[in-house]
Amino acid sequence: MNMAPDDARRGTPLYQAMKEFVESTDGTLPGRFEITKEGIVLDKVSPVMPHTLTALHLRKRLERVMPEELVAHMGEPDVENAPEGIMRRPDIMVIAWADMEGQGSFDPRALIAAIEIVSRSNPDNDWVSKMRDYPLLGVPVYAVFDPREGKGAVLSDIHSTPDGPRYATRKNFLYGEDVTISEWTIATEGLPRYM
Repeated sequence: MNMAPDDARRGTPLYQAMKEFVESTDGTLPGRFEITKEGIVLDKVSPVMPHTLTALHLRKRLERVMPEELVAHMGEPDVENAPEGIMRRPDIMVIAWADMEGQGSFDPRALIAAIEIVSRSNPDNDWVSKMRDYPLLGVPVYAVFDPREGKGAVLSDIHSTPDGPRYATRKNFLYGEDVTISEWTIATEGLPRYM
């Protein structure tokens, strides 16, 4: 599903209508809807078990090495930048406990990192759309884990380009190697794969 992207920006009535639609479907349909630069996209989370287990492994591994005041949060709320017309919900958000207080969406600039586990049914959402949207939101580190192929990448160092902000640094990894997300290194050994 796609709605006119250019009209979705800068808090227009169309963006508000898309946001209301996304919020009205939350939890009623499989997967979740997010608002991107192209409009509304359905982020299918399947197969559920490898995707969920990967997120749980990563959360636990990160929380063992991060300071107490940080959390690897899974779930609601979304991160939103209404002027850019983007509302996303990363699989895992590295954020300070203090920045989770209050109502409404998280400020994306409060995130230390966004982590996504690639879905089998829509890999371009993680490898293309989110790779574009997260630097626009100001998320300093974006880590992608791909259970389809047992590999991933960590992107950082936002810089300006003619097409808007993009990540300048990309560090690829294979499952089995250690990976550094922001300043914390975790193992990728034993992460589930899609069959």
